Amino acid sequence: MPLPLVPVAGAALKYGGVALAAWMVARSVAPARIDQRAEDALDDMPEGLALRRPRDREQGNATGRLVRRVKLPWMDRPVDIDVAFYARFRARKT
Repeated sequence: MPLPLVPVAGAALKYGGVALAAWMVARSVAPARIDQRAEDALDDMPEGLALRRPRDREQGNATGRLVRRVKLPWMDRPVDIDVAFYARFRARKT
């Protein structure tokens, strides 16, 4: 009885194509730089969400931080999650 190679070859081509595309994207993306001043500013932010609109500038600022400890049923130790962001929205008339 012959082996059905067509489904195996099709799956290999599909997953091989996905792996090749992921490898090409990973090679083309430049490594991100780390600014220690920005890291310290994110660490110093209080937990919660804040929105600001300074009167002397035409922009809006938003900051947010979420710190949680999550215990997943299939892991032995809990995982600490720390999400922080600082965003600026600026619109100018040209």
